[in-house]
Amino acid sequence: MARTIRNAKLDTRSARTKCEVRREPHWQKISPGCFIGYRRIVDGGTWVARMRDAEGRQHYEALGAADDVRDADGLTVLSFAQAQERARAWFASKARELAGHAEPQRGPFTVATALEEYLAERERRGSKGVKKDRYAADARIIPVLGSVEVSKLTTRRIQDWHQEIARAPKLVRTGKLSKAQATADFDAEDIEAVRARRSTSNRVLTVLKAALNHAFNEGRVAADEPWRKVKPFKEVDAAVVRYLSADECKRIVNACPLDFRAIVQGALATGCRYGELCRMTASDFNPEAATVSVRLAKGGKVRHVVLAEEGNALFGSLTAGRAGRELIFLRADGKRWGPSHQQRPLTEASRIAGVEPTATFHVLRHTYASSLAMKGVPMPVIAAQLGHSGTRMTEKHYAHLAPSYVAETVRAALPALADFKPGNVVAIGSRS
Repeated sequence: MARTIRNAKLDTRSARTKCEVRREPHWQKISPGCFIGYRRIVDGGTWVARMRDAEGRQHYEALGAADDVRDADGLTVLSFAQAQERARAWFASKARELAGHAEPQRGPFTVATALEEYLAERERRGSKGVKKDRYAADARIIPVLGSVEVSKLTTRRIQDWHQEIARAPKLVRTGKLSKAQATADFDAEDIEAVRARRSTSNRVLTVLKAALNHAFNEGRVAADEPWRKVKPFKEVDAAVVRYLSADECKRIVNACPLDFRAIVQGALATGCRYGELCRMTASDFNPEAATVSVRLAKGGKVRHVVLAEEGNALFGSLTAGRAGRELIFLRADGKRWGPSHQQRPLTEASRIAGVEPTATFHVLRHTYASSLAMKGVPMPVIAAQLGHSGTRMTEKHYAHLAPSYVAETVRAALPALADFKPGNVVAIGSRS
């Protein structure tokens, strides 16, 4: 029998409470090319195995829940030693499979395993959005359904879980998570709050069903009927698109520090996402064509955003004297903007500018697209600028803002039905 590896940080549940809550596991080498990982989540943790084959490709396997909350039973809840034993069995099985001697699945094929295989496959293909979906799986799926065998899942159980997410408090993201995930209650009497929670529940359901469908298509389970029957909540994705007026844009830009002001102006000039702006280099800007290229977009395709005169001048000033590989948007200290550096200064700028609710980079993106829609720009053009794969999402959010024959006809024909006389009170910063 192989020797059990000792690791002071992973041996006991009390030691593992000091591990950082994150999606990337804390890895321990078992043998050359073989590792066991502990992924700590809010309500405990899970064990994962990783194996590198002869061609350098990585293979992953979810082993089961760690004995952080419940005592180890050797089946669905594993101690560090038990996880190593199961990992070694998988390493041997995987090696035989890679050598062309595949054998049947050993042990229960659980929802957690299905999710891990699905997300690992997406990572292998370079799919976008895996990080967000893994977060959703760790926070909302695995704690409740992770240990359930896929073959024993029922429609009723998935429906109950789906309903419960819609009633559960919203999870609040913080810089560093403590032992318990921060939550924020919502008003069940608030129609918009209920809509938002149901929309979140639908998104998480989509992740679960995608993982289970992947398992079904790979022949890991015999039937897909239990989850195929589960339907999402209807009419919950029609969120009101918030955008800023021209006056609000000016006030926010003026309230930003100089280094942050540049990236906010870039967002308003292009409609690009924050992450896309952070990755832009000087070579992505073409002053002759007045375009900026987005090479690592959410949809995986390169797009070329056309700049107006003001945007072309902005990017021209930001890239002057820069080498082609230099980032366009940098912090005052010369470092790149990180994935969590944007909201705090934007919140402060919103406060100084008197913009309520607080603006986000997604609001800046909506502002760009809404401005184009209100100027009568065709939906396919707006979709291309935003990087949408089609016009469905573009029309859903912005079509109502576009000038239309119906709106112009109604405004021209409707008689004065109320004797309205304007007063002398004017809203500050009202849209013109």
